[in-house]
Amino acid sequence: MDTAPLQDIAAPEGICYGCGSNNPHGLHIKSYWHDDGIHVMARHIPEARYTGWPELVYGGLIAMLVDCHSNWTAMAYHYRAEGREPGSLPRIECVTGHLGVKFIKPTPMGVPLLLRARVEGEVGRKSRVLCEVHAGDTLTAVGDSIFVRVDTGKLKEAAHGRGA
Repeated sequence: MDTAPLQDIAAPEGICYGCGSNNPHGLHIKSYWHDDGIHVMARHIPEARYTGWPELVYGGLIAMLVDCHSNWTAMAYHYRAEGREPGSLPRIECVTGHLGVKFIKPTPMGVPLLLRARVEGEVGRKSRVLCEVHAGDTLTAVGDSIFVRVDTGKLKEAAHGRGA
């Protein structure tokens, strides 16, 4: 895996709760290209406050991990498709168009989680990302989601009713 996380290279001022490097209360998810050049990987150890059922990880946390890591996977693929390094300008940004998470098996607390994601099919304005969540050697959840490339300035204006 690369030595520097995509989040720190491309958005060091990011404030997303899940993956923002600059959110003091966030999870600080870190995503890296795998040596295979196909997958983007992340590791996370859930804190006890993210317990759902006793000794099991809260499903909402798993969904958030899949969401943030898959989004960074989509952005990494966009940079690569354009022959650019993450962090080069103009910045590439995507948002979640559809988040799909299928829970396969219970995810135990206290076990490091490995997220393994890739873009399925074409890299375009809308890109499909498949993401696996493994607890040790056990596949516990899979994500099948769509991420949309956006101009976040326009997105922010529209969300606050200040633009079209």
